[in-house]
Amino acid sequence: MKTLRILKDVFTLIGAGLLIGAMMSYINTSKFIERASETVGTVIDLERSRSSDSTTFYPVLVFEDANGREVEFRSRSGSNPPAFSRGETVSVLYESTTPESARINTFFSLWGLPIILGCLGLVFGAIGAGMLVYSWMKVRSTAYLKDKGTEVLAKFSSVEQNTSLTVNGRNPFRIVCQWQHPQTGDLHVFRSDNLWFDPSNHIERDTVPVLVDESNLKRYWVDTSFLPKLAG
Repeated sequence: MKTLRILKDVFTLIGAGLLIGAMMSYINTSKFIERASETVGTVIDLERSRSSDSTTFYPVLVFEDANGREVEFRSRSGSNPPAFSRGETVSVLYESTTPESARINTFFSLWGLPIILGCLGLVFGAIGAGMLVYSWMKVRSTAYLKDKGTEVLAKFSSVEQNTSLTVNGRNPFRIVCQWQHPQTGDLHVFRSDNLWFDPSNHIERDTVPVLVDESNLKRYWVDTSFLPKLAG
């Protein structure tokens, strides 16, 4: 449970940090474009950068600034296959005070970083926010059932492992119990919240208390307070 709480916070913080980075990159690029002058540069080389499983080509360009000085720079964005070829002329944006920080005047060269950071931030943020919202709704639902729910005694059926959730290579356990509605005769199967220990040896009863919402029997909470507390 501590791991899950940490994961929620970590994903949320990473998402927020990436979105802040995306916004700062967008602002910096916008200001750069406002101050920059445009000229034509020539690709003189394709610098190869190798990682463990891929190769990326970064174009190296040369251009002449407003003072007639020849300036060489390497693009911040690369690709495979190369987006440019040697000898190709392209539009270049540069600031007169720092011409070495010039950028190729293409959409991805200018806006690729904020877009990538923004997309990653949305993904991490959505996961973290989704986990936080789910936890909040679960706590709220449980509080409602403890206050206004109707207690029924469901027959203990089994203990199962929740294989849909894995944390640090472990699957939690759930108590499974059944209750037959006395009026409709319908059989309802209830599952407890996730338990991070096997409760099998601690269940010395035939029935398990379950709090249900009589208007919606899919809304329930299996009371496992009779089990020993897991040491932290």
